Amino acid sequence: MLNKPWLAHYPKDIPTVLSYPDQPLPFFLTKAALNYGSKTAIQFLGKKLSYKEVYESACKLAVYLKKIGIKKGDRVAVMLPNTPQAVISFYGILYAGAAVVQFNPLYKEREIEYQLKDSGAKAMIALDLLYPRIQKVIRHTPVQHLIVTAISDYLPFPKNIIYPFIQKKQTGIIVHIENRSNNHSFVKIMEQPFLKEEFNSLTGSDDLAVLQYTGGTTGFPKGVILTHKNLVANAFMCSAWMHKFHPGEEAILGVVPFFHVYGMTTVMIFAVMQGYKMILLPKFDVKTTLKTIQKQKPTIFPGAPTIYIGLLNDPNLRKYNLSSINACLSGSAPLPVEVQQKFEKATGGSLVEGYGLTETSPVTHANFIWGKRKKGSVGVPWPDTDAVVLSLETGEPVENPGEKGEIAIKGPQVMKGYWNRPEETAQSFKDGWFLTGDIGYMDEEGFFYIVDRKKDLIIAGGFNVYPRDVEEVLYEHEAVQEAVVVGVPDPYRGETVKAFVVLKEESKLTEKELDDYCRSQLAAYKVPRIYEFRKELPKTAVGKILRRVLIDEEKRKE
Repeated sequence: MLNKPWLAHYPKDIPTVLSYPDQPLPFFLTKAALNYGSKTAIQFLGKKLSYKEVYESACKLAVYLKKIGIKKGDRVAVMLPNTPQAVISFYGILYAGAAVVQFNPLYKEREIEYQLKDSGAKAMIALDLLYPRIQKVIRHTPVQHLIVTAISDYLPFPKNIIYPFIQKKQTGIIVHIENRSNNHSFVKIMEQPFLKEEFNSLTGSDDLAVLQYTGGTTGFPKGVILTHKNLVANAFMCSAWMHKFHPGEEAILGVVPFFHVYGMTTVMIFAVMQGYKMILLPKFDVKTTLKTIQKQKPTIFPGAPTIYIGLLNDPNLRKYNLSSINACLSGSAPLPVEVQQKFEKATGGSLVEGYGLTETSPVTHANFIWGKRKKGSVGVPWPDTDAVVLSLETGEPVENPGEKGEIAIKGPQVMKGYWNRPEETAQSFKDGWFLTGDIGYMDEEGFFYIVDRKKDLIIAGGFNVYPRDVEEVLYEHEAVQEAVVVGVPDPYRGETVKAFVVLKEESKLTEKELDDYCRSQLAAYKVPRIYEFRKELPKTAVGKILRRVLIDEEKRKE
C-alpha cells in the first residue's frame, strides 16, 4: 500500500478526496453566466466584459464554427496573447464540441506549419499581427478557415482608435488581410445576434478538450491529450488548495500566458469555475504589471520565478502598493528561496512553489498557502494525487526518505497520452504511473523536492551534480539577478559545470568574487569551473529559462 505521510499535514479545510461533476469545461461558463452574469469576468486595459457577455460571445463563436463546418472532435488552433478573444475563443471552440490547440504567438513559420499539420487543425483563430507569418504556411496545412482579430477590437474608446497607430510605430508591420472566402473577421462574428443554443450535449467529460504541445526542446513538440475531465479535476484541486477565497469575489491577475497550460488552468479555467474577475495583460512588462496591481488590486497572482524576479528588481518597487495580493502560486521553474522571501515581504501575501507538467494539466504538488511549508520543497501532492519516487537503478519505489529517484504520478489530471504517438505514450507510463523525467526525493513528512530533470543531471568526474543545488547558491548572492547552470564537455572530467549569470543593474561583481563565494558555499566538485556573464537569458513565453538552448550553444562550440 502506498505510504502517504503528507496527508497528516493537510489543513482541515482541504479535503484529501474530491468529488467532480461529470461535466465538460464550457458547462462552468454557462453556470458562471447564470450565477454571476452582471459581474466582471474580464478586465482588459480599461475594457470590461461581464460573464453574460463572455458567455454570449462564446456561443456566437460556437454557432459560427459549426456553420463553417467544424464538427465534434475537430481541432481548432488559437494563436493569441492574453486578451478577451483568447477566453472567448477557448470556450467557443469547446461549446462547438471541438478541441483547442494552443499556439505561442512567438512561433516562427516552421513551428506554425509543424503544429498545424501534426494536430490536423481545420480552423485557426489568430491575431492580425501574426497574419503575415501564418499566410506563408497555411496553404500547406489542413487549415480551411482563418479567423482574424486585433488587440484594438477589445479596447475602450479612444484606445481602440489610437492603438493601431502605436502598434504600427512599434512593430513597423502593416497588415492587409486578404479578401478570401476562408478568411473571417472576429469582430463581424461578434456582431451576429445572440441566439441561445444548447451546446453541452456535444461534448463528454472524457473527450479531448485541449491538445497542448510540449516545448519541444529535445526534438519535435508532442501533442499532449488533455480531456475535459483532466482539466476540470485540476481546477477543482486548485480551488480546494485556495480554500480561503470566496466564489464570485476574487480578482486574479492573468499575466501568465493562456497558451501555456499553467496559465490556462490556474487563471482562465479556475477563474471561470469560481466566478472570479480576470485582469488580463497581453504580455509581461514590469511597470505595466506593477501599475495594474496597484490599480486593479488582484488578490491572486499565479506567476513564474522570472516574473517575480522582474518585479522585485524594479528600482521603483517601493512606490507601488501591492498589498491586495493574498496568494501566489509559482510554477514552470524552480522558485529560489531568496525570491520567495523578498516577494512575500513586498506584498504581505503568501508565495508558494508548486510543481507539475504539461502532461498533468499541469499541477500535481504545491506547498500549503495557509499551512505547513518547507523551503526548497515543491510541497505535497494535491488532493486525489499520488506520487512516488522510483529508483533510477531498479525502477521500483525507493525504500527510504531522502533517497533520490524519478518522480512518478497518478491522478485524474494525468493526460490520456501523446497525440498519434503510441510508443512514446507507452514509454511514459509504468504500471499506471506517469513517469515525469524529474529527479527528486520525498522527506519523512511527505514533502517532495525536485533535484533536476533526469536529462539535466551533470556527471563531473564521477560525481552527480544537480544544477538546482548550484543555482540556489548563485541566487542567494545579492548581486545575482538570474542564473542557470549546465554541463559542458570536459576532456578530463567528462563534463564540467558552467554557470550563466545575469547581474543586477550597476553590479560590478567580478568572476573571481563570484567563484570565491561559490567555493565558500559548495562542495568543490559542484563549483562552476566556467562563468559567463550575460545581459539576459533565453526564456519561454512563460518565463522559464531555456537551459537546453544554452546546452545546444555549447555543443556548437565543439
